[in-house]
Formats: sequence, structure tokens, C-alpha cells
Amino acid sequence: QLQAFGGGLVQAGGSLRLSCIASGRSRSTYTMGWFRQAPGKEREFVAAISWSGGNLSYADSVKGRFTISRDKAKNAVYLQMISLKPEDTAVYYCAGDPRYITVIAGKGINIWGKGTLVTVSS
Repeated sequence: QLQAFGGGLVQAGGSLRLSCIASGRSRSTYTMGWFRQAPGKEREFVAAISWSGGNLSYADSVKGRFTISRDKAKNAVYLQMISLKPEDTAVYYCAGDPRYITVIAGKGINIWGKGTLVTVSS
């Protein structure tokens, strides 16, 4: 089971750090990812990190502003977000799967967490 938290209301240009904690079975060998869904839009990929942490991927819209990281000892994945924009407003979800390509594609992912809302005011 995954639980994301850390969302909130922030002004444009501000920062937030999202956390995702895995409970139950260890997901240390899983690729972990962050996705988001804005009101009226489809869910989209944001970032992914491989089980080793050696492979990272980001959506073009967040490159240079968001950083994904993980702490396997804590079964946790983080998303550090800086220079936030109103268009970053969305519910953010964490997800995990044994296959990196599956997380990048965003389809058929093994496990999803409940989302956390990020609202960026202009």
C-alpha cells in the first residue's frame, strides 16, 4: 500500500516536498513514480526513479524544477518541487511497479497510492 502526503496550498514560485510511504511488503526493488491529474484533464506522468536510483525520468514540463528521490531504508519516495506554477495544480499520486518502462508508460502499474492535492495560486 502506498500513501502520498505533503500537498497543500502554495503561491507561485514556492516549493513543496511530497512524500510517498510504502507499507506492507517492501517495494525496494520497484521503480517508483509520481503522476498528477489536474481538474478536467487526464492523469499524466511526472517523474520516475528506478529501484537503484540510478535511472531518473521527468516530464518535460517539470524538468529542472522537480526532483525525485527515494530512501529504500524508509520505503519512501519523495518529490521536491520548486518554482511552482499555477499549472502544477493537481492531485499527485505515487505509484510503483517492478518494471521501469511500465511506470514511464503509466499503464498497467502494479500499485497506486492515494493522491495528495497540490494547489498553486497565482
